[in-house]
Amino acid sequence: MAHNHDHTHSHSDNIRVAFFLNLGFTLFEIVGGFYTNSLAIISDALHDLGDSFSLGMAWYLEKHSLKASDEKYSYGYRRFSLLAALLNTIILIAGSLFILSEAIPRLLNPQHSHAGGMIFLAIVGIAVNGAAVLRVRKGQSLNAQVVSWHLLEDVLGWIAVLIVSISLLITNLPILDPILSILINIYVLFNVVRNLRKTLALFLQAVPETLDLPEIENALREIPQVQSVHHTHIWSLDGENNVLTTHLLVDPEASKADLIRIKNDVCKMTASLSLAHSTVEFEFGDDCSMSNSGHANHTH
Repeated sequence: MAHNHDHTHSHSDNIRVAFFLNLGFTLFEIVGGFYTNSLAIISDALHDLGDSFSLGMAWYLEKHSLKASDEKYSYGYRRFSLLAALLNTIILIAGSLFILSEAIPRLLNPQHSHAGGMIFLAIVGIAVNGAAVLRVRKGQSLNAQVVSWHLLEDVLGWIAVLIVSISLLITNLPILDPILSILINIYVLFNVVRNLRKTLALFLQAVPETLDLPEIENALREIPQVQSVHHTHIWSLDGENNVLTTHLLVDPEASKADLIRIKNDVCKMTASLSLAHSTVEFEFGDDCSMSNSGHANHTH
């Protein structure tokens, strides 16, 4: 059994700072949204609340993702990030649907918003979320990069609010606020549903989208003295760290040195697959533990 644990150090301090910036501004934004009577801002506040939850879970997981496996969780604790993704998805969907139920009636009966207050909140939102983006972008981990892109979406959303609020100062079109609110929530729902499909696929242990299982098996067959490959499975713990298991039928005349060389070749071939764990079972002739009750030859 070959274990390939990529214990990279996380940038939890950067995500922690982004979390507190985002959470503090979200609370400020909720109050400001009710003060300005702007559904667009309340919509973004609920979206930011979901972001704060995501950042909080990301911070927690950055601190605990390298926790060693134990007798209860033999693969470690990385898979808990999928639970966080599902909880965050539920929060975002529920919040977006609630805001849509409030915004659609306002299309028929627009209410005036406090444009000056919206401009102030938009400027603060751009500054706070922009600072969080710059902080998180210092991290090189995939988790930090994903969080960075999520926060960048918030910056773009606040730029849209700023444009609308300035327009409200110039023209008397209060309907712009519910229109912007609906557009923000449709955009959020579109991305949430898309990410939900990916999360569910990971829960169901689908082959990661970035990997080609037939191509991996073909590469394994190219290794000298490997006669055939079967029972190859690859799935992901958390979308970043993958697990591979495979059975290799090798030349019956293969020596111990040959088996070590084959195992090293497998490690080289799978080095780019982001494997947190891999298992390679060697078989000779018809000796397969998956097809009969005999004892298969395998290496640990």
